[in-house]
Amino acid sequence: MNTSTFENYESEVRSYCRHFPKVFTNAKGAVITDEDGVDYIDFFCGAGAVNYGHNNEYIKQKMVEYLSTDGIIHALDMYTVPKREFIETLEHKIIEPRGFNYKIQFCGPTGTNAVEAAIKLARKNKGRRNVFAFMGCFHGMTLGALSLTSEMYARGGAGASLNDVTHIPAPYMFEGLDVIQYMQTLIDDDHSGVEKPAAVIMETLQAEGGIRPFSDEFLRQVRDFCDKNDILMIVDDIQVGCCRCGSFFSFERAGIEPDMVVMSKSIGGLGMPLAILLLKGELDLWKPGEHNGTFRGNQLSFIAGKASFDWLLENNVEEETRRKGELVKSFIEREILPIDSRLELRGMGLIWGIDFGKINPELSEVVIEKCFENKLICECAGRDGSVLKIMPPLVIEDTLLMKGLNILADAAKEALK
Repeated sequence: MNTSTFENYESEVRSYCRHFPKVFTNAKGAVITDEDGVDYIDFFCGAGAVNYGHNNEYIKQKMVEYLSTDGIIHALDMYTVPKREFIETLEHKIIEPRGFNYKIQFCGPTGTNAVEAAIKLARKNKGRRNVFAFMGCFHGMTLGALSLTSEMYARGGAGASLNDVTHIPAPYMFEGLDVIQYMQTLIDDDHSGVEKPAAVIMETLQAEGGIRPFSDEFLRQVRDFCDKNDILMIVDDIQVGCCRCGSFFSFERAGIEPDMVVMSKSIGGLGMPLAILLLKGELDLWKPGEHNGTFRGNQLSFIAGKASFDWLLENNVEEETRRKGELVKSFIEREILPIDSRLELRGMGLIWGIDFGKINPELSEVVIEKCFENKLICECAGRDGSVLKIMPPLVIEDTLLMKGLNILADAAKEALK
């Protein structure tokens, strides 16, 4: 298989292709095919960008139909039919039935750009620079979002100071630490050296941080902390939203309503580039064009996104995600965890992680390589990359899901001999 073109001419910054050194040509559902015609089961899901499957037939057809009409493709933030239908469907079928009330801001078509918009708007509203973020978080790679991200490898590439963020210990890090009281002390103590923040930003389940779900009670406590102290609560649902955790928004399980919600990846329906910021109306203090981007109006993304809302509701994707998640959990508890008592399993919905850190963090890479040899694609996350992440498309068939899990179990057994 010829990969010399990439190796000779593409930047050294490339990463995933180093783990999966094949040239891929086709994809359907939860299967990716290389140019030799070899099929791979996908437990990677485009890092969460294709929750509804590769080339979902319903979503794809809506895009093809639109393309065949010479519909406008690029429109900046002008009014268009696809944008109107996207907004109306998201508001009337997703947001309002859940009891939420959000306006929609279209950002540049990446999650990190939407995070930039959220923290800029939070600072604009509160007149404060500082933001609280949790250790273990990942919020993006542009400078503002990177200042929130805690991973030192990512931060090391900035080449600039990453300021105006205070990183708070995540609730799983120190046994007995009252994280809420810790944050309260930081803003109350005039010798803490920490400025009161404009916002607290968080993932309700840290994905790149090692598949670390925050408890429902902790999410409610953060909401109460923010209300008490006139601080905005921002939830980053870029990777763990769009039904990944078993409900469209990952925070629904806690019965809370964040002030802002950041979404990208599968909000574009079929892997199309799209990012949005949901915000409470009273926070919408932007002046025209104050945060913009040339590609914030990709009409094909609106078509695909709107189609995905219709499709997920028609096909009970949330319920199916929860059901399949129980299959994954049960299988791993039965077939993989007994291999070694030091293994840990964490997750919910269809995002799970097996932590090899208490044995040897490098084992996760060994397992991933063995999985790929046996035609299963998955990746690692967490401190020292010690967590093997299981994140298939939500539409994966039960038989294919179990086949992939059996490949994973065999790889783990071989690595842990």
